[in-house]
Amino acid sequence: MTRCKDILSIIERDRETYLDLARRIWERPELSFEEHYAAAEQVKLLESWGFSVTFPYLGLKTAFRAEWGEGDIVFALASEYDALPGIGHGCGHNLICTAALASANALRQLMTKERIPGKLVVLGTPAEEGGSGKVLLERQGALDDIHACMMVHPKSSPTYTTDPGCTANQRATIDFYGKASHAGGMPEQGINALDAMNLVYAAVGCWRQQLPEDARIHGVITAGGDRPNIIPDHTQAKFYLRCVRNTYLETMKVRFKNIVDGACLMTDCTSKIDFADTATAARKPNGSMNKMYMKALKDLGIECTVPAKPGGGSTDFGNFSIVRPGIHPYFGICDNEYAGHSVEMTAAANSERGHQACLNAAAAMGAIALEYYTNPDFRAEVDADFHR
Repeated sequence: MTRCKDILSIIERDRETYLDLARRIWERPELSFEEHYAAAEQVKLLESWGFSVTFPYLGLKTAFRAEWGEGDIVFALASEYDALPGIGHGCGHNLICTAALASANALRQLMTKERIPGKLVVLGTPAEEGGSGKVLLERQGALDDIHACMMVHPKSSPTYTTDPGCTANQRATIDFYGKASHAGGMPEQGINALDAMNLVYAAVGCWRQQLPEDARIHGVITAGGDRPNIIPDHTQAKFYLRCVRNTYLETMKVRFKNIVDGACLMTDCTSKIDFADTATAARKPNGSMNKMYMKALKDLGIECTVPAKPGGGSTDFGNFSIVRPGIHPYFGICDNEYAGHSVEMTAAANSERGHQACLNAAAAMGAIALEYYTNPDFRAEVDADFHR
């Protein structure tokens, strides 16, 4: 048995405080690095509960670090709160930050009552959706004094699952430069940057046939020319290169650059490739923590399944998980299966079902942290899994 039921009962006492936070952040979606309202509202609550807060944190205006307690063991809960353009909280990050705060406050109350030593940290991590906030924080030492960390993430389905891992993600921006000319009057004097981009898309389409099952590449053209009668002298596209294996990502980068260079040779264009220096790593799920997540949910009468393979998406929590033991498990917020980043998931992130699932997952997260503080055998298992 875990202490999950005890923690959930503590959470339920302040249920409306947490759900009010979830609703207000859902109603005011903010994009990456612009989450001023969401960050400030979390900081207000954490300070009211006696946490010592650093805000802003490590040079990121919408990041924060909140600490409570004393002791040699330091466990961190990660909070995310950025939204998506157009559809708002279609990834349910309003529930992620709510779960982190609900879990932290319940742990604080229980650990105070039972005089359990340990330092609890809540890390406010902005810009997960393409900004790689955790990568920037980890580089600057955000995890240096932390022994283990975790977060929970909503899922666009009815099911709760353990952390299956995810793909690494290398973001790339391509610019092609040609020469503008009148497309009808003197096309022979132009160098068509859109032709080069089309060749890249064709080559990527052929490449997909030979990609391993655990690899993906996809992109969009963000600048394709201005008018049909002007040969485009500049085009731009953004691509994501993904793979479950961090090492294979380097192979993909070489192939992608060769494709771009080939398009230049065929069109006389020049190019620039910008591989973002904030690539996210494939997650390294901790087996012992995953098992404890299942056990905690079972105590609540909730079945938690184990996915057959890693997820196809990516997250900057991967960079946390490769330097400290951690997990990023899921809680289902929808009545049926839907696509992530969809209008259906946006609605579910502000639904009664979504709210209750968030609090359930918060309790399970708290149970794992409590076990880590109080059970040296569990800590040893977690550490052994991480170094295996």
